[in-house]
Amino acid sequence: MTPRARRARALAVTVTATALALPLINASAQASPAPPASPPRTGFESSAGARWTGQDEERRFLTAVDRASDRVSMTRIGTTRQGRPLQLVRVSTAPGTAPGTTTVLLICSQHGDEPSGREACLTTVRDLAYAKDRATLRFLARTTVLVVPTANPDGRAADTRGNADGVDVNRDHLALATAEARALAAVLRDHRPDVVYDLHEYGATPPYYDKDLLALWPRNPNTDARVHDEAHTLSESYVRPAAERAGFDSGVYGIWTDPVTGEPVKQVAGDGQERILRNTAGLKHAVGLLVETRVDPLTPEERNDPALNNRRRVNSQLAALDGLFGHVGDRRAAIGAATTTARLAGLRDRGPIHLGGADNDPPEPAETLQDPPCGYRLDPAQYAGVKDELALHGVAVRADGDGGDGVLVPLRQSRRALVPLLLDTRAAYHLAEGRPVAAC
Repeated sequence: MTPRARRARALAVTVTATALALPLINASAQASPAPPASPPRTGFESSAGARWTGQDEERRFLTAVDRASDRVSMTRIGTTRQGRPLQLVRVSTAPGTAPGTTTVLLICSQHGDEPSGREACLTTVRDLAYAKDRATLRFLARTTVLVVPTANPDGRAADTRGNADGVDVNRDHLALATAEARALAAVLRDHRPDVVYDLHEYGATPPYYDKDLLALWPRNPNTDARVHDEAHTLSESYVRPAAERAGFDSGVYGIWTDPVTGEPVKQVAGDGQERILRNTAGLKHAVGLLVETRVDPLTPEERNDPALNNRRRVNSQLAALDGLFGHVGDRRAAIGAATTTARLAGLRDRGPIHLGGADNDPPEPAETLQDPPCGYRLDPAQYAGVKDELALHGVAVRADGDGGDGVLVPLRQSRRALVPLLLDTRAAYHLAEGRPVAAC
């Protein structure tokens, strides 16, 4: 039986050497003690997909994995309104500051009623922790895999899209009004992931929009071109082909296609909104990707057996994750060059900034700052209202040189394109109306 078949049938295999396509393990990874022979199983696995893993089961599962493997560590990064922990799991054999290490962040189940990505994330943490094959160990020696297994625990407990306040967390990555989005913003700021991979599910509209798996890169036009292109490569050359090799069909998220010709019919989602995580990730210079698996059963077999449909949903996520890890293994240098160059580009403080549009919807002239200001002034009251959010976004400020008590938020910084989106009155989701400054 192939590794893919074992994963599809048992949902409990290691990441395959074929998918990773990596060379030999280094000495430090070889020295790591082997975990126990009986890896823990999720509630989903134990029920053969008949039910989703409960939150107490998740806690016990991750605790067992953490105790069994010195590759794994867990950190509490926040607490929801209902008191549930937001956890960050780190899987790696690389030192935290090792040069050349690629950091990959998996965000699972931002929407509480989309559980398949969470199940794939949980078993992936376990499989990476227990893997003994040389290719996976070599991968972990050069890669830090960060996982937020349940990014919306209150929503998952209630099986709702939004959090306990009914807020869609994936529309809050600019305002940061929710505990969930604030925790994720801090992870993006503090860990500076090279890749941000966001796992979701969607409802089908046959016959135009019913693929097993859909993917989409950052469409916001302010995303650095190298980061954008690398994210497009991740989607079209790795994630979707990996899903298709595993027997799933795939498409581009948000695009209806003609069932006969395969040509695009219309766009129904997937724009360039800066408040959506895949776009926020691009603006923060990470190779962002949204992946969505189809909720709806389309075959008689899946309609008659919900567990079969659930397993298909999780297996398509697992296949796509193989594509992600293959991309990191193959294109580590290109990813690093793209993200590093993008992080430095803002220091040059050159070029237009777009307040609207997308990579497939060119911004209108009125949506473009052709000659952006040097920065934005905030008076003391304004700054007090957005101080924490600016800090979570990693936006630098300095004392106002005009002699007032406010602050200046300069554009000459790594987060350059983000500043007008946060502070320009013309931006769709601005947090404050900063006063543009021509010269700093």
